[in-house]
Amino acid sequence: MHSQGASGLAADQLENILTEVGARLLAGERIHGGTRSFSLDIELGGAAWRGAVVAGACRLGVCSPEGCPDPARLGDMASHIDHTLLKPDATAADIDQLCAEAMEHRFASVCINSTWVKRCAEILMGSGVLVCTVVGFPLGASLTEVKSYEARRAIEDGACEVDMVLNVGAMKSGMTNLVHADIAAVASTCHGLGARLKVILETCLLTKDEIVRASEIAKAAGADFVKTSTGFSTGGATLEDVALMRRAVGPVLGVKASGGVRTTEDANAMLNAGATRIGASASIAIVGAARSGASGGY
Repeated sequence: MHSQGASGLAADQLENILTEVGARLLAGERIHGGTRSFSLDIELGGAAWRGAVVAGACRLGVCSPEGCPDPARLGDMASHIDHTLLKPDATAADIDQLCAEAMEHRFASVCINSTWVKRCAEILMGSGVLVCTVVGFPLGASLTEVKSYEARRAIEDGACEVDMVLNVGAMKSGMTNLVHADIAAVASTCHGLGARLKVILETCLLTKDEIVRASEIAKAAGADFVKTSTGFSTGGATLEDVALMRRAVGPVLGVKASGGVRTTEDANAMLNAGATRIGASASIAIVGAARSGASGGY
């Protein structure tokens, strides 16, 4: 006799399912005829979701019987935020604090440089908060092989999501085949190891036409998200660019607004423009004001 949650699915049954899915992905097997990553839909009741996280799930999707609500209408702002610390002088103590804050406020993930991935994965294990890292950061000009290696090492250390920087120079040179191949190689690495890929376009350096084309290329190459900015260039996310990216990729792919999102008002505007994820270092100010009903930020 096995203990069961409200879903009627025993913990060991869930673990066996997730183990089998992971083995099939690692073996390069196609699931549902596609090569992209996929989500496993299991109805979990009560606190059964905790067992799924402990068993190895990187993300859980929660819907009511009437279906999933529009992301921009969800009440918990924190679930849309990647709590971010990418400063070069971030210390181990800073990273530990970031993780503690992420668990307290239930952010979607922590987004950190790859040197801290293993530490964060150990701290956050079983918490439901994901580990996200960056690749080819912040310039995007690394060789494809280097980006793929960075992604692989980070995932092996515990990253569930990888934010890679577009080869901006190649994009602006019209070398779209190179851009596609660059993204596709990292996407293959990520999906083969069960992680998601976001592509940072660095929109402040692109024309509007280039933003649209880069978004389309990222989608065709297998990315799971397109993202506006590194936060280390000449500008951050704008409502116009987020809306443009959403139109370019359609309703399914994720869109992450990052760079300069500092208040609840900023975050809500980005979500309403089409973003499904926010990258921010002002996360606590944003959610604190959202929960108190103020516009917040600093």
